[in-house]
Amino acid sequence: MDPAITEVVATSFATFFVIIDPLGLTPMFLALTAHMTLRQRRRTAVRAVILSFSILLLFALFGKSVLSFLGISLPAFRIAGGILLFVMALEMLFEKRTERRRKNVENATHEHEDTADSADDLWVFPLGIPLISGPGAITSVILLMGEHAGRPLEQALVIGVMTVVLLSTLALFLLVTQLGHFMSETATRAISRLLGMLLAALAVQFVLTGLKSAGLAP
Repeated sequence: MDPAITEVVATSFATFFVIIDPLGLTPMFLALTAHMTLRQRRRTAVRAVILSFSILLLFALFGKSVLSFLGISLPAFRIAGGILLFVMALEMLFEKRTERRRKNVENATHEHEDTADSADDLWVFPLGIPLISGPGAITSVILLMGEHAGRPLEQALVIGVMTVVLLSTLALFLLVTQLGHFMSETATRAISRLLGMLLAALAVQFVLTGLKSAGLAP
């Protein structure tokens, strides 16, 4: 396999897997859908992932155009995006990200616990937005597509890898009943911190690339 293609796939997978964090989202999904039937849970999982895919694909295809319309250069967005991802990495290392997600789950549960259609809209908030397709995922897909601007094959690979990660998220959601018995709190924390270290390194690389593109670094 072409080394360039391997690098695109590896970098894209690492970025999306760390940002979307299917393993970290699974216990959140379990808590949020605890009151649902098996059929409602499956429908919610499928809808949430489809919504997230649609949002991320939209930003993948038109994110750069939106930036141009707003007068934001790609190097500036790389630097800002890298800083945002680095902050998220720190949250993961110090368990702030899990705490924030848990609050989103609790708030959503309180909002819907007294309504008859609670199983019909949780796939939008907080599952689809912001737990799966949050600011970090949107930033990542714009950055990765921008890194390979003008190279359709590599951009297609980025979208393909994003799709694979979202499908893996869906698979974990659909198997959540079985997996819930094996995912301890300690294991989840360890995985989150490990992924946080990887995300921090990727974030620094985005910043360095942005500085170099802007002519501020050799």
